[in-house]
Amino acid sequence: MKICRFGAGRYGVVKGDTVIDITAVVDRLVPLTRVPFRGDPVVAKLAEIRAAIQDGRAVDGLPALPLATVDLLSPVASPSKLPSAPKNYHAHVQEMEADTNRPRREGPSLDIEEAGLFLKANSALVGPSEGVTLRFPDRRNDHEVELVAIIGRPASNVAEGDALSHVAGYTIGLDMTLRGKEDRSFRKSIDGYAVAGPWMVTADEIADPNDLKLSLSVNGETRQSIDTGNMILNVAKLIAFGSRFYTLLPGDLLFTGTGKGVGSVKPGDVMVAHCSGIGSMSVKVNGYA
Repeated sequence: MKICRFGAGRYGVVKGDTVIDITAVVDRLVPLTRVPFRGDPVVAKLAEIRAAIQDGRAVDGLPALPLATVDLLSPVASPSKLPSAPKNYHAHVQEMEADTNRPRREGPSLDIEEAGLFLKANSALVGPSEGVTLRFPDRRNDHEVELVAIIGRPASNVAEGDALSHVAGYTIGLDMTLRGKEDRSFRKSIDGYAVAGPWMVTADEIADPNDLKLSLSVNGETRQSIDTGNMILNVAKLIAFGSRFYTLLPGDLLFTGTGKGVGSVKPGDVMVAHCSGIGSMSVKVNGYA
């Protein structure tokens, strides 16, 4: 099932070229509460929402909109965090080391198991329709296309063999990056530098997240072509690794790392990211903030 958010925070199910507005179903099953909730309450209730939709009667008479007419937001409204994997493809590590123009930080370059995951700020999260507004015109702003795993239930110190059972679904991510010597999380947490979309494909429809094809083009030119089977730490290992340090909560977006082909973008560019089993999203690069 493909579940999207669109417009003014509405929820939909994508079927072909149509979006069925299921906001009424979500509102009925996820009532507003004054009690703080750890994680995204809609993702936490996903099983009940899907059951209601699959029953059929709950969606009878709901509005249906052409997909081309809706503004797609991030498929998750309120993740508690955006954990992200650095240097998770050997080809990208080699690409980075070979780039003599890349600013270098002091100290040794650590691999992913030594460096651990990093966090992008929640405030960086946008959907494809919002586009990316750049900052620092005198510095490189790069694209990094990634598979994103959406956590469905709390995961704390989970075993690798059980890790994928904690996944609600998958989406495409753009880990936009400002190059520089500042801390990685700082440079990657600029407003709009975490794009997720175009929707969430529920985990039951992705037989193996480590057997997907990712690609990214800029203005029609292919920049990145990635096989998720080439990850250093696969999706299950990343979840197990991250959950050793902090609890992954419903709605958390786990960015799994990018492959080679990273390059810079400028205002007016149009990035198209695609992932087999998920679909495609078009993201415009806006001007500078």
